[in-house]
Amino acid sequence: MQKHVLILGGGFGGLAAANELKVNLPDVKITIIDKKDYFMMDLVKLWIIKGTRQFETSKRPLKSVTKKGIDFVNEVAVTIDTSQKKVRTETREFSYDYLIIAAGVELAPEKIPGLSENSMILYDLEHVGKIRQKILQTKSGKLAFAITGMPYKCPPAPFEAALIISSMLKELKTRDSVLIDFYSLAPITLPAAGPDVSKQLLEILESEKIKFHGNRKITSVEQNLLKFEDGSTEKFDLLIAVPPHKAPKVIYDSNFAQQGQFISVKRDCKTEFENVYAIGDVTTMMVTDKIAVPKAGIFAEGQGVAVAHDIIAQIKKERTDMVFDGRGGCFVEMGSTAGYVYVDMFAQPNPITRLDRPAQEHMREKEQFENERLAKWL
Repeated sequence: MQKHVLILGGGFGGLAAANELKVNLPDVKITIIDKKDYFMMDLVKLWIIKGTRQFETSKRPLKSVTKKGIDFVNEVAVTIDTSQKKVRTETREFSYDYLIIAAGVELAPEKIPGLSENSMILYDLEHVGKIRQKILQTKSGKLAFAITGMPYKCPPAPFEAALIISSMLKELKTRDSVLIDFYSLAPITLPAAGPDVSKQLLEILESEKIKFHGNRKITSVEQNLLKFEDGSTEKFDLLIAVPPHKAPKVIYDSNFAQQGQFISVKRDCKTEFENVYAIGDVTTMMVTDKIAVPKAGIFAEGQGVAVAHDIIAQIKKERTDMVFDGRGGCFVEMGSTAGYVYVDMFAQPNPITRLDRPAQEHMREKEQFENERLAKWL
């Protein structure tokens, strides 16, 4: 009887898993369910701010997977019934033999009073074009960046945005009249990358006259005013924020995680339910008691491939001890150049991280990274 692998989410993890499965198990039925009808890497949002990309020319239709023999359903998953091995959308029901939850995260600015009304949300596609227009119109004042919730996806992205915008203001010859301050819940810039890489990134920010303020928890935002947990306040003229994140509603409704949490998994990405895996941003995978695998596309991709090979081995009745290797990295773009943060999360005795110095070749590698995956997956 034909096996059915159902995948919730057509992002990095879902697409990587689907393609790996189809290449190795051409006779297995694979279905991707996603509320979006397109795929676009989040890194493109930074290029929209820069003005080098447009959304309409950067997105790819998820229905393109059908040419590979993978089914695509453009709907929202509303319930997951693990006892019956069924997933329900708003209009129909799907049975599965294996389920991969790759549903990503949703933005939750409503968790910080006043954030939605008084900021531009960096990860919101509807806001990135507006951020560009605001920057082009800015002549002077204070620009504030704020990380208001952790964990958040693509940890270097807010710092990339600050560096890119600093570069834009230089080109506009208004940089000297604009203060840029960066506020974060964390004590250092990139906790998951460790103190050394965080110090290197801090030095890059300082060299661009971007002032980093760690351990600053924002409790509310008013018009042109940030309010912090310690009772202090800071004024701003434009606020670009990273809001708290949450899992999609179906995850909480189906008891995969408590409200406000993510699906807890180990390196095999298996949940407590039979033949159900969870990968990517929707998960929490702890490395130590304090450090988790970052929410980043490259890690979702690696988890998707690992899970695919575990399913392949099961269907072929082969032994497997496949686990996610924890290796990957993220580019740190800054104008016309980019650095590269390399991470080996499960290296012993401690995670290995390094930041390669900014170079134009890393910008080319970032574009190649996008092109290769689009060509492979879609």
